[in-house]
Amino acid sequence: MAMLLEDIVQSVEMWLKLIKKPQPYVDPNLDPVLLVPGIAGSILKAVDDQKGKEEQVWVRILGADYKFQNKLWSRFDPSTGRTVSLDPSTNIKVPEERYGLYAIDVLDPNMIIGRECVYYFHDMIVEMIKWGFQEGKTLFGFGYDFRQSNRLQETLDRLAAKLESVYKASGGKKINIISHSMGGLLIKCFMGLHSDIFEKYVKNWIAIAAPFRGAPGYIASTFLNGVSFVDGWEQNFFISKWSMHQLLIESPSIYELMACPHFHWQHIPLLEIWREKEGCDGIPRIILESYRPGESIDIFKEALSGNSVDYDGVNIPLPFNLEILKWAKETHKVLSHAKVPSGVKFYNIYGINLETPHSVCYGSEETPVTDIQDLRFFQPTYVCLDGDGTVPAESAKEDGLHAEARVGVPGEHRGILCEPHVFRILKHWLRAGDPDPFYNPINDYVILPTAFEMESHHEKGLQVTSLKEEWEIVSEDQDNLDDVASRKPFVSSISVSQGENKQSSRSEAHATVIVHPQNEGKQHVELNAISVSIDA
Repeated sequence: MAMLLEDIVQSVEMWLKLIKKPQPYVDPNLDPVLLVPGIAGSILKAVDDQKGKEEQVWVRILGADYKFQNKLWSRFDPSTGRTVSLDPSTNIKVPEERYGLYAIDVLDPNMIIGRECVYYFHDMIVEMIKWGFQEGKTLFGFGYDFRQSNRLQETLDRLAAKLESVYKASGGKKINIISHSMGGLLIKCFMGLHSDIFEKYVKNWIAIAAPFRGAPGYIASTFLNGVSFVDGWEQNFFISKWSMHQLLIESPSIYELMACPHFHWQHIPLLEIWREKEGCDGIPRIILESYRPGESIDIFKEALSGNSVDYDGVNIPLPFNLEILKWAKETHKVLSHAKVPSGVKFYNIYGINLETPHSVCYGSEETPVTDIQDLRFFQPTYVCLDGDGTVPAESAKEDGLHAEARVGVPGEHRGILCEPHVFRILKHWLRAGDPDPFYNPINDYVILPTAFEMESHHEKGLQVTSLKEEWEIVSEDQDNLDDVASRKPFVSSISVSQGENKQSSRSEAHATVIVHPQNEGKQHVELNAISVSIDA
């Protein structure tokens, strides 16, 4: 009877919890966080200066392509460095609701079916609120017009004002910036041009999946074919690749994502074209031409020489823009000279384990390219390297900065923002939430379980059980690379046996532990074990 009463009491208590929405946990001791997205990671609204009407143009599903072309298509103004909408009455703005978080959370809040495809920082925001962060007190967002250059003074002024407002709203606490993708270039430009402001307001900067040396394969095919920001069936209701191409060809931010011209790539990114050319003997031959990043410019110029759009009854030429290229080269100089101020700590998380476009090839021996202006009709093929599917790991790792830690995490370029491993690492670096059961406060590292396998079977009167478990230890300590290369994994063996008695049968267990040398902030540990016991 007592047990039944206890069950009733527990049921009522659970019901009471359900009808009263619990208040989120707030940790007043946390330092504030500012989230900064990458390209296409901010909601954009078009404001009609004449009528005062405001409507969302990025991201939207209904009427997406039409509104995109009418409100977002633009031309670059070399006198100001801004790209300006073709519609003279349209002004593009980023919504500021929820302290900047609204613009970078769910990119189309009106979308119901398939909403996950337009999540940006949504999962990270939800997770951080669980850790005790509070919107407007310790959690903020910074959206921006991603068409513009990463060093456009207008954007940098907005960012400076945002840092000051976050600093004041949090009671004078220094800020943790978490940037994603191209947002890392924006932050690095700001740090290089306004290091005094950066040092005054920023405590830590954590860059995730930043294309510090460019995204060669992704950008080369974007110039020639366009790009889709949504995969699967949703792209049928979204912006066409051609519409996106016509926008990006006039966007300085895209030119700033080209392969860094002075970086010493381990594998040089190439633009390759199968072409039919007449030999000295007059016989046509199929040859494969290869162009390095600097040499590819002439191909882009020729391929896009006839590119244009019809806007409001007027044909507007949109060739490869050499004025933007000139501007982007100056941006690369700013990025190459930027340094982390002495009072700020920098961390780098980059994506790995996915085939990532690096070199691009058009045509084939069977179907060569006869006219360079036809390249946009060819489907490119790629030579891929390790990365996150968009940014090669080599580019993301080589930040050119003094880093407290660099950690490679398996994950897709945008999907990495909802990876549990990333959350565990962020939680540790931000000193947030409940203590991690795998966090070692003495040696200051996080242990991430990465694999667990166990099998058991019977064989000739014996029970055999095998176990395999792996971990990664994420630490701020950085070993010398030369030492890492010269050191070998540490291997240790353990054996345990138990004699037969009345309570148990005879059994033995053997285990091998392999500890790999630390590399780029990570240390891999493997355990392989097997036990054998006599069936009772």
